[in-house]
Amino acid sequence: MSSPLERASAASRQAAASETQRTIELGERTVAYVLRRSPRRTIGLSIDHRGLRVGAPPRAPLHEVESLLLRHGEWIGRKLDEWHARRPERLQAITDGLQLPFLGQTLTIRLASGGKRCLWHRHAGGAILSLCLRAPAEAPRVLERALRERARELFSERLAHYAAVLEVPQPRLSLTAARTRWGSCSARNGVRLNWRLLHFPLPVIDYVVVHELAHLREMNHSPRFWAIVAAACPDWQALRAELRVLGKTLPGLV
Repeated sequence: MSSPLERASAASRQAAASETQRTIELGERTVAYVLRRSPRRTIGLSIDHRGLRVGAPPRAPLHEVESLLLRHGEWIGRKLDEWHARRPERLQAITDGLQLPFLGQTLTIRLASGGKRCLWHRHAGGAILSLCLRAPAEAPRVLERALRERARELFSERLAHYAAVLEVPQPRLSLTAARTRWGSCSARNGVRLNWRLLHFPLPVIDYVVVHELAHLREMNHSPRFWAIVAAACPDWQALRAELRVLGKTLPGLV
C-alpha cells in the first residue's frame, strides 16, 4: 500500500503529464500557451503572469482548441499586452552618444541645451538626432515625441504607396506603443501601427503595412489573404520571421 506522500507525488506527476507546451499563430504574433487536459466539459482560457493557459477535456480535438484560440485572438493579444505592460522593463538611460537601431541602420542621440527642439541629420551610417533640452529629465519625452513624429511621417508614406498597389483606399493612421503587437486594421478605425517599428529595417515595416492593408480586402488569415500579401510583398515569410526575431530586441528607454 502506498503512503499519502507517494500518492500525492503520483498525482502531481499525472497532473504535470497532462500539460503540454504549444504555440499558435495569432495574427502577427506567435503565442506560446500551456494546454492542460483535465476532466471538464468545455475548453477554457486564462491569462495571467505566466501567459496563456488553456484547459480542455481529455478527448477535445486539438483543432477545436486552436479554433477557439483563433476566434478569441484579439482578446488574447490585448490581455497578453496588458500583462506584459505590468512587468518591470529593463530600461536604458538616454545619454549623449547613445546608439539605437533605426530603419536598418543606427540612430545616434546627441544631447544639447535648448528648448525642447529636435534636429535630424542624415549620414552614411544612419542618422543623428539632437535633443535640445532644458533639463536632462526631459530626454525620454522629447525623444519619444521625435520618434513618433518620424514614424507617422514614414508610415503615412508607406500606407499611401501600398494602398495604391493593393487598390484599397488609404486608411486613417494611428500609432500604438504595445510591446508585442505591431499593427491592426479595421474598416471603422483604419490602420494602427506600432511606432516602435521605426527601430526595424524598412522592408520589415513594409511587410507589416502590407499585412494590415490586406485586411481591407480579407478580414481573416485565409489562403486568399496570404495570396494578397504575397502579391505585394513576395518575401513576406522571411520578413515575418525577421520581425519575430527583431521584436525581442526592442530597446527600452528611460
